[in-house]
Parts: sequence; C-alpha cells; structure tokens
Amino acid sequence: MTRILALLIAALAMLGAALPALAQNGPLRLEITEGVIEPMPYAVPDFVPENPAAAQMAEQLARVVADDLTGTGLFREIPRQAHISTITSFSSPVQFADWKTINAQALISGAVTVNGTQLVVKFRVYDVFAGTELGKGLQFAGTTESWRRMAHKVADAVYARITGEGGYFDSRVVYVSETGPKNDRRKRLAIMDYDGANVQYLTDSSAIVLAPRFSPNGDQVLYTSYESGFPRIKVLSVGTVASRVLQAREGTMSFAPRFAPDGRTVIYSLTTGSNTDIYAMDLNTGSEQRLTNTPAIETAPSFSPDGQRIVFESDRSGTQQLYIMSASGGEAQRISFGEGRYGTPVWSPRGDLIAFTKQHKGRFHIGVMRVNGSEERLLTASFLDEGPTWAPNGRVIMFTRETQGASGEASLYTVDVSGRNLKRVRTPDGASDPSWGPLQ
Repeated sequence: MTRILALLIAALAMLGAALPALAQNGPLRLEITEGVIEPMPYAVPDFVPENPAAAQMAEQLARVVADDLTGTGLFREIPRQAHISTITSFSSPVQFADWKTINAQALISGAVTVNGTQLVVKFRVYDVFAGTELGKGLQFAGTTESWRRMAHKVADAVYARITGEGGYFDSRVVYVSETGPKNDRRKRLAIMDYDGANVQYLTDSSAIVLAPRFSPNGDQVLYTSYESGFPRIKVLSVGTVASRVLQAREGTMSFAPRFAPDGRTVIYSLTTGSNTDIYAMDLNTGSEQRLTNTPAIETAPSFSPDGQRIVFESDRSGTQQLYIMSASGGEAQRISFGEGRYGTPVWSPRGDLIAFTKQHKGRFHIGVMRVNGSEERLLTASFLDEGPTWAPNGRVIMFTRETQGASGEASLYTVDVSGRNLKRVRTPDGASDPSWGPLQ
C-alpha cells in the first residue's frame, strides 16, 4: 500500500467514515466507527445441497445468514437475480470476475448435508477483489431442529471475519410478553432468538412479572413477580422452567434484580417502609449486604463487566440521576449532568459505555454516555422509550417502545450504538423489558 493511500484511509477514518480496505491492497475489512457508512455489498448464493434431503434447508440457511448480516445495517446484499455465476459445488473454483462485475466485495458460499435428523453446514468467505478466501472454511454440525441456530453461527463467523468484532446473532432475549387492553395487561415471561424467532413462554399470565434478567451464561433468569401480591424476586431455570423465590423478607418489597458477571451474586433494590436501597446477595449462602444507605430511592443497579463497580439510579440530588460506586458499596459519584431525568442504566459488555433511559420535555430517549458521564449521545426519541439492554458484542441496543393512547402497545426495537439502523423486532404479541443473553 502506498503511503499516500495509507494516509488517505487514515484521514477518512478520523472523520468518522467506515470503509472497507481496498481489497487489491490488503485484506477485506469493514472498519466500524461512529460515522455514517455505506453498507458493504456482498453476495450469498443459496447454499449447495450435498444430498437431496438438504435442498430446502440449504436455501433457508442462506436466507437467515443474509437476514442477519443485512439487518446490521453494515452490509447490503446483492439480489440473487443479479448474480452472474452460480455455485453448484462447494469445491468448485470461484469465478471472481463474475462477482466483481456486480460489485460484490464479499462472497459467502456454503454447502449443506442432511442425514435423518443430523445436519452439517460448511461455509467459506471470500474477498472478491483480492480473489482470496478470508480465513479457512468452517463446518458446524447439529440437528435439523437447530438449523436456525447454525445459520446464526455462520453469520457470526462471517461478521467477525469482516469487521474484526464478535457477532451477536447466536443469542437469545428474555422479555415480558403482553396481551390484553392497556388497562388490563396480562404479562408472562418469554424467550426468543435475537431476531424474534422461536418464541417460548416461561411463565403463565396468572401473576404480573417484570424486569427479567439473564444470568451471565444464559441458564437462569431473575425477575420480579407479584404472585404474592407484593413484588418478590424469583430466579427461574431456563432449562426446566422451575422457579423459586430469592428474596422474601417479611414487610419488604424487592425488585430490579441483576446478576453479577460471575453469576454468584445478585444485586437488587429492597424497600422497607418508605426507604429503598440497593442490596447484594450471595446466591450460595443467601447472605445479604446493604450497599447504599440514604433516604433517597436507589434502584436499577448494573455491574461493570469486571464486577468491580455498579451504576445505578438515585434521586438523592433531588431528581432521578445516574451514579457509580464500588461493588462493595461506599461513596457514589454522580455521572449524569444533562437536562432531564435519567434511569435504567446498563453497563456495556465492552465496559466503555453506559446505556440509559432519559426523560426530557415530555419525550423519552435511549442514550449512551462514557463511564465518566462525558460524550452523552441520545439514540432515540419517542412518546416512551425505556429499558435498554446490550447485545453481547456491545454494538446494538434493544429497548421497549410504547405507543401513545388507550390502544397503545409496547414493542421491542433495536438501534446501533451510533444511533443508526432503528428497527422493530417482530414478536407475536406486545413485548417489553428485554434482556439480551450471551452468545450460546
């Protein structure tokens, strides 16, 4: 690469552009920054069925991979009808000139074999203009029932090779499914793939449930239940759907729970009389530790990825604001100083940002700020946006948006951390309070 070209690319990156490196001078790479970018054009021909039983699934797998990549807003699929070449064998040489002609910068080819309930998926990623393969081909094996998950795994691997970041497609979200009129909502816990597919219900709607939160490895869910008539924290096993009350001290109300990164500690809010403070509980021993002790309302705690600090909301200054303190309690430092009220803070998996809900001049926003409170940026604005949760790679935020009026309904939306690519997540019914789980 010439020095002039290198300086030009560096200058564009500093201006906030995100551009693929010119393939003829280096490996294909989409550099993601906070600037507005032109999505990278790519092609995904239908995967090759390597036996007759795989024909339908080969096409379905390719479509899910394409949906995952295009859904990020970072990639633009070239329509299949524009393809000049067809890939009829996984081992056949790629006709790079044909893919260059239609301006495909990346090409994804795959092959599928189905034997009974067993499924094998192979794939390769090519840098079209360099005429080379990116990394080595990979293979995933599983059951035909898990075909969507295998497609997500392929998309995660492609995303990682081109962007250099981890993917988030092979992940699940737990949320509150809502049915019925606005003044009589029936709520139950549900779990789904990140894109809204494969919805399963974890509880019935006999009692109000709120704020489900995944454990670090995704095998348990904390939530607040009104089964007893008062808010109580429960923990549910995703595999068995069995649940138990975690905190039920007489004369108190407990809510807003969240796991520590090690999965052995839970933080939550506990109300006694008119006072609400933040507590921590050791799941092995059941012992509690009081972390705050003020006359204010302290709630919505969230751990830093290293488990050393906690961000939370408090009205100790007279209005609802965000604070950070040590995970063992002690003095807290206020980090939100903009106009309006701040709540529901959640630490990014990368540790560099905190997402929050902001209310100002009758509008609700999802925003992010640095851990020290600087560089506040609002990503959304509507009648009611609230409750952000981070994708496993810290690139995307999911949240609840509720529409106005007596017939208003809650839905889940995602937005890129730069504020781009706002879109609705399709669910069978109304949906709120999402919690994004880890990669499976």
